[in-house]
Amino acid sequence: MNKIRVVISGIGVVSSLGTGKDAFWQSLLKARSGISSVSSFDTNEFRCHYAGEIKSFCPEDHLDKRKIKFLGKTSQLALTATYHALKDARLQAHHIKGHKSGVFIGSTMGERPLEESIDSWVSHGSDTILKHKTVQSTANVIPGNIAAYFKFNGPNFLISNACAAGGFALGYGYDLIRNGTLNFAVVGGSDAFSKTAFSGFHRLYSMAPEKCQPFDKNRKGMLVGEGAGVLILESLESAQKRNAEIYAEILGYGLSCDAYHITAPKPEGIAKAIHKALQYANIPPSAIDYINAHGTGTPANDKAECLGIKKVFKDRYKEILVSSIKSMIGHTMGASSSIETAASCLAIKHGIIPPTINYETPDPECNIDCVPNTPRHHHIQYMLKDSFAFGGNNCCIVLKKYE
Repeated sequence: MNKIRVVISGIGVVSSLGTGKDAFWQSLLKARSGISSVSSFDTNEFRCHYAGEIKSFCPEDHLDKRKIKFLGKTSQLALTATYHALKDARLQAHHIKGHKSGVFIGSTMGERPLEESIDSWVSHGSDTILKHKTVQSTANVIPGNIAAYFKFNGPNFLISNACAAGGFALGYGYDLIRNGTLNFAVVGGSDAFSKTAFSGFHRLYSMAPEKCQPFDKNRKGMLVGEGAGVLILESLESAQKRNAEIYAEILGYGLSCDAYHITAPKPEGIAKAIHKALQYANIPPSAIDYINAHGTGTPANDKAECLGIKKVFKDRYKEILVSSIKSMIGHTMGASSSIETAASCLAIKHGIIPPTINYETPDPECNIDCVPNTPRHHHIQYMLKDSFAFGGNNCCIVLKKYE
C-alpha cells in the first residue's frame, strides 16, 4: 500500500522576533536579535540578566478575550500560533468539520500557573492558590485548550521530551496522517518564559552573560527564550484540493536515545538519529543541502553536534550550510524545534538561509559553514532539522522542497 505524502501547509510563530510568519521571517533576514534584559522578574541574584522574552505579547489581538481569560501564558502562546497557522493554511471550521483532526504539542516547562501557584503557596500559604490556576496548571491542558478553542475533534496529546518535544510532536502527527488515521494535524511546541528554567540553567552554568554565540570559539552558553511554533500537516492530495500553499514535504524523521547521557547529547547518538532520518527519507547523505542546527551555544553541545554531523557526512560536511537561529531568539525550550522547523520551511520556500549571528571567532572544533551573521541565498532541495534534549532524546527531521 502506498503511504500518504505529508506536507506542511500552514505556519504560525510567536517569538521575541515577532508574531506571525512574515514578521518572524523578516526579522531573521535582518539578522535581528530578540534578546533583551529580563523584565518579568528580578535577576539581581543571577549572573545573567538577558533572555529572549516576548515584550509585547497581546493574545487579545488574535483570540476571543472571554475564552482565554483564565488560560496560562503557554496556552495563550500556543493558541495564538495555532490561529496564525490555520489562517496561513486558509483552514476554516467547515474544512475541519467532519474530518479527523488532532493536536500534538511539545512543552518542556508546561503551564505557568503551576509555577505561579507554587510561588503563591511558598509566599502566602496554600489558601491563596486560585482554583482556576489549579485546573490550568497541568501540562496536558495546552493541546486540550487548542482543541477546545478551535473545535478539533480528534486526539490531543502533550509531548514532553524536553527541548526536542516539538520535533517528536511533528513526527507523531506525521505518522498519523501518513497511515490515514488523521486528515489534519496541528503540531508544534510552546513554552512561556520560566523563572524555573532560567534558574535551573543558571545553576548548571550553561548560560552566557549577554549573547548566544553558536559555534564560535569563545561561546559561553545559551540564553533562555520563550515562544510557540505551530505547523499544519495534511496530505499532499488534501492541500492540492484546497489550493493551499505548500511549504515543504516531510520525508521522515529519526530518533535515538543516549539514556546514559542526561544533560548533553553525544556525537554517536546525534549521528544515529541523522542516519535514521536519512534512511526513513530514503535519501543519501549527499542529498542534504542545509542543516538547521540545534546550536545552543554551549561548548559541549555545539562540539557534539559538529562531530555528529562529521560522522555522517564525512568530508562533505564542509559543503553543507548549517545555521542556528537560537543566536537570535534564545533557547525556547519545547518550542525550539517547532519554531526552527518553521524557519526551515521558510528557508526552503524562499531559498534563503537565516544566519548564525554573534559569530566572531572560528573554532577549529566547529569548522562548519555556519552562515555567519548574514543570510545567504542558497537553493535547498533537501534539508535536515536537528533537535536534541535532556535525557538523551534526539530527533532529526528531513524536509524536501515541494515542486
